[in-house]
Amino acid sequence: MDLNPAASGRVGDDVELIQQDCSSRWPLADGCLDVVFTSNFFEHLPSKAALQATLREAYRCLRPGGKLMALGPNVRYLSGEYWDFFDHHIALTELSLSEALQMAGFDIEQAIAKFLPYTMSQGFKPPMWAVSIYLSFKPMWKVSGKQFFVIGRKPRGLGI
Repeated sequence: MDLNPAASGRVGDDVELIQQDCSSRWPLADGCLDVVFTSNFFEHLPSKAALQATLREAYRCLRPGGKLMALGPNVRYLSGEYWDFFDHHIALTELSLSEALQMAGFDIEQAIAKFLPYTMSQGFKPPMWAVSIYLSFKPMWKVSGKQFFVIGRKPRGLGI
């Protein structure tokens, strides 16, 4: 899902692009998704109300037991750097996003405060093998991590 008009030229042939505002009703059936993944996205939404609406839609479209997985800059570890991007509107931490997910009905499966470095979109771009080593060596997360990783799970229900 993307609002960017150029997105259609950037997705593979096997990808179905939904070009719309994510806080509007998604053109998907209830419970049709296994996973919703976002990376460095929620902070760009225009308001907390837009984030809440997006989380409600993700919840509606996820099957029971489905997951929402989110990466994003953790404002707690960034200080003023966070606002160096003009299009950052919502300041989030792993705790505030976890709270928003719980308000939308999700159970929190995991909330990691320090996961990835702040940005890999500017400056040095490490080779994939280096990223693999970083991810497997958790002590480095505490040193270099400035992005959170949160996993929310839609409850499976009571089995009735």
